[in-house]
Amino acid sequence: MMAIFGFLITLILFIVFYLLRNNPFFSKVPVIFSAGLCIMLILMIFQISYETYYQSARYLSYLIAPITVVFAYPLYENSNILIKNKRALYPALLIGTLVAIASTYICATLLHAKFTIVMSMLPKSTTMPIAIEISKSIGGYLELTACVVVMTGVLGALLGHYVLKKFKVKNDIAIGLAMGSASHVIGTAACAEKQRSRQVAAGTIALILVGFFSAILIPLIKYLVHIYK
Repeated sequence: MMAIFGFLITLILFIVFYLLRNNPFFSKVPVIFSAGLCIMLILMIFQISYETYYQSARYLSYLIAPITVVFAYPLYENSNILIKNKRALYPALLIGTLVAIASTYICATLLHAKFTIVMSMLPKSTTMPIAIEISKSIGGYLELTACVVVMTGVLGALLGHYVLKKFKVKNDIAIGLAMGSASHVIGTAACAEKQRSRQVAAGTIALILVGFFSAILIPLIKYLVHIYK
């Protein structure tokens, strides 16, 4: 039973909270957050190690890349909207990428984090497959990169729409770009949970381009830092 424990418990909890997504309370919380919190509590209560859980749950991680590709459908459906906004789209996402990288680098440096740790955290706003490859290329800690990517995504999915609403951002394209560029595929999934196809389309192009820009800029930053040290 333990051989498939992680796989089963993750799948069951995801289905349960997905079915509860229209509940007045649970509708405000992303499915991934509710399911993840329950998994952590189960592991703590029954004193099950993460390694034991991950032995079977890791097979679900193979679905991250294909699920990301699925977002291409709403992107295709709303391609005309993105074409109309192309002049604002690319500069906005480049600036968003630079802000995400610069803010992480500055905060981690001010907290006296080791250089390798700083580098490992820089891809936090890119989707997992891209973030892992970036971290590999710069000699980062893959486990740390995976952790900050998930945390960034969950926080963005949990608070993103609330923060944007407080700042009176109502345009679906702007919301989608913000969610996708800041919290990658998990933030975009939060838009999908709300059935906002235009936000999903904008979020998809955002997570793709932020990943592209990050894959160029982060190794370049590491190279420049080494030169000027």
